[in-house]
Amino acid sequence: MMNIIQEDKVLYKQLLDLALPIMGANLLQMFYNLADAYFLGKLGKEALSAPSIAFTLIFFMVVFGTGFSLAGTTLIAQSKGKKDQSKVDFYLGQMILILICTSIVIMVLGVSFSKPLLHLLQVPQSAFDYTYEYVTIIFLGIPLMFMTIVLQSAMQGIGNSLTPLFIQLCTVLLNVVLDPLLIFGIGPFPAMEVRGAALATVVSQGVASIIAFFILVKGDCGLKLRLCNLRPDKEAVTRIIKIGLPSSLGQSLSAFGFTVLQGIVNSYGTAVVAAFGVGNRITNIFSMPAQGFAQATSSLVGQSLGAKCKERAVLVVKQAAFSIFVFITIGMSLTFFYGHSFVKFFINDPEVIHHGIYLFRINSISVIAFAVFTVITGAFQGGGDTKPIMFLNILRLWGLRVPLAYLLSHTMGWGPIGIWSAMFTSNLIVAILGFFHLKRGRWLVKIDPDKI
Repeated sequence: MMNIIQEDKVLYKQLLDLALPIMGANLLQMFYNLADAYFLGKLGKEALSAPSIAFTLIFFMVVFGTGFSLAGTTLIAQSKGKKDQSKVDFYLGQMILILICTSIVIMVLGVSFSKPLLHLLQVPQSAFDYTYEYVTIIFLGIPLMFMTIVLQSAMQGIGNSLTPLFIQLCTVLLNVVLDPLLIFGIGPFPAMEVRGAALATVVSQGVASIIAFFILVKGDCGLKLRLCNLRPDKEAVTRIIKIGLPSSLGQSLSAFGFTVLQGIVNSYGTAVVAAFGVGNRITNIFSMPAQGFAQATSSLVGQSLGAKCKERAVLVVKQAAFSIFVFITIGMSLTFFYGHSFVKFFINDPEVIHHGIYLFRINSISVIAFAVFTVITGAFQGGGDTKPIMFLNILRLWGLRVPLAYLLSHTMGWGPIGIWSAMFTSNLIVAILGFFHLKRGRWLVKIDPDKI
């Protein structure tokens, strides 16, 4: 009995050692976005709305590539579990090759089609120019962003989450410094307003990608980028695509659902758009630990299954899910009761605050269930069981949220409250379905470690 308790403690320490730096890096990424929101909020709700609207379009295109990075994480983690360093470095090279090609395609498509897509999104005319400028600059910097995604995913696979945290810290500090300089035109810098925020992001990502590249080339972090591993290997590329494509498609369709949802939100004007953007940012801050635990769960489940230890994989999921349930309940209680204060920090506009309060009051409880579901998807990812993730992501947005948002807000005349209610319903139903699939246990046997 004492041995079991001791083993639980050791495993939980490993989970925290991996999750906490990931949470820190993700939290820094949120501060990265909050810095943009804080400074742009000083220019008015039109400028504040631009990154929120732009995010849905950027996210829609970027997540297609991140699905392949998650596949790389799974294969690297299971190779690490088998103690096969040559395979770890091999899959790193193949993942970089795939993501470089993907990022170039996304950059070209994003720059070429962003304007007509923004028109389809019914972006308010007062915010259109700001949003288009922001989107164009960000898409030009997409290849730089993908290099940091590669490093973070690969490091996560081998259980090293401190290096990405260090890089993220450097990126955030640089962005916080550049934001006011480029937005307001301090000193020798011109006042670029929204363009300045986008340029600060691209420059910061560029510095981060250079640091990541040299770390991987040097090879002191448990991973080494070797030129020979950048040659495409048909079997490896096929394996990464087979594992990553369901996740990529699911996330892309989910992101497109968010894009359509943003269009519904946009139809109610800049005050609702601003409230939606601020509300999502605050919710994401409190939900960020769920992403950290999900990524840590994916890594440890992958390593456990690679070592043929299913009992350990199950224990990882139980510990991660319980931890995030406790944390997110505390965070969402704060947004439920003090939502007005959170919104007011960014913009002191009575109409924006009014809509923000209702968003938090309706949606906070469902975020708790969805945070636990996020951890559960980490288990599916670590086991290579990615099709349920695709199905649930599509169901959440296309089967539930988007049609319900339109039905309740427009057809039934509930207005923005109908959108917030659709968010509540979709989160809750998908979380319940995810739990039932977890209990089935298919994620424990999806990939044969002997065939990696």
